[in-house]
Formats: sequence, C-alpha cells, structure tokens
Amino acid sequence: MDVVSLQFVEVVVSDGHTGETLKHFPLAPGDVAVTDRGYAHAQGRRNAVKRGAALIVRLNPRRVVLGDATGQSLSLRAAWQRQKIDTIRPLEVVIQSSDGQDEVRGWVHAYRLNAAQAGRARHKGRQRHTKGTPQVETLYLAGWVLGFTTLPPAVLSAQTSMALSRCRWQVESAIKRWKSVLDVDALRAKATSPLAEVGLHGTLL
Repeated sequence: MDVVSLQFVEVVVSDGHTGETLKHFPLAPGDVAVTDRGYAHAQGRRNAVKRGAALIVRLNPRRVVLGDATGQSLSLRAAWQRQKIDTIRPLEVVIQSSDGQDEVRGWVHAYRLNAAQAGRARHKGRQRHTKGTPQVETLYLAGWVLGFTTLPPAVLSAQTSMALSRCRWQVESAIKRWKSVLDVDALRAKATSPLAEVGLHGTLL
C-alpha cells in the first residue's frame, strides 16, 4: 500500500505455506518499505536492500542475531538498561540471519515505555506464551517499542522513523474492511482448489 494515497500497489495471493517476506514485492531504489515484525527476518531485508530500497521495520529480536557496529555480539538489555522512560535511543547495529549468510546494517530505535505501559505489554506477552514461562530477556524487552531502519538518523530522525512505522496499521485496517465488506476471507471453494485462487483474485479485482 502507498501510505500517501492509501491505495494498494500490489497484492500477492499465496497458499498457507508461503511466509511473509519482502522478496514478494518489486522494491527499487527510492522506495522505503514500512513493515511489521512478520517481515523482520534478515534474508528478506537483505534482498530488499540489495535492490536499493530502504527499510523501516518493527524489530523482533528473537528472530535475528544482533551485533554492534563492529559486528560483535550485542545484548540489548545491557545496552538499554539505563535508558530513561519515554525516551528514544538510536543504536547502530548489524543484523544477521541465524546461519550468518545474510547481513543488514542499520539502526535500532528503542522507545522505553512507562511502568504502566510496560506492565500491560508484559502481561500480554505472558498470555500469548502458551508453553512454559517467557524468557527473562523477552519480558524485559517487552518494555520497549523497537524499530529497525536502514536510514541513518541524520537522514530520518528516530521520532519520524517510529511515527512512520505506525502507518503499517493502514494495511491491517484495509484488510479488515475487505473481510467485513467484501467477505474476502470467505472462500467459495476448497482452499486447495484452483477455484479458490480464482475467487480471491476476482474479489480483489
């Protein structure tokens, strides 16, 4: 979706085994891709950067390997433990895939929530964690809003980057409208049938 015009530029219809990745979309130099944490894996981001696009992505620290600007292992908890409430701190990082094959350089912007907000976020994290107890690191980082971007703070401030990151909800709102107004999620054929794909494309058109 173009976040200025709020018009969809491209829609990809795939099966349930196709994961979310920036590789699906024709990004080019001059584009800035704003995505949620589902697109936070290193391989897809590396693919977009190689095509010349810039990124603003919600960070999921559990899905990537983080290093500092020199590539050394980085502990976010240690880096931010003295950060004040209601402040944003940029940190230059290197993000790698777990196999070390893909690497993206950029900045993590960390906004520290106040005590009440952090408590609600951690409560939700415990509710979503259906097996065992969430890791201490996971609960600690729930007290922050984390964003990753390849745009330097001198080009795009941390505050503006975090504000633009919230624009991704326009996509979620549009899909909810598709479901409520167009019944786009109501397949008229079996999910494995070619007719299901034809029906989805016809509804979207």
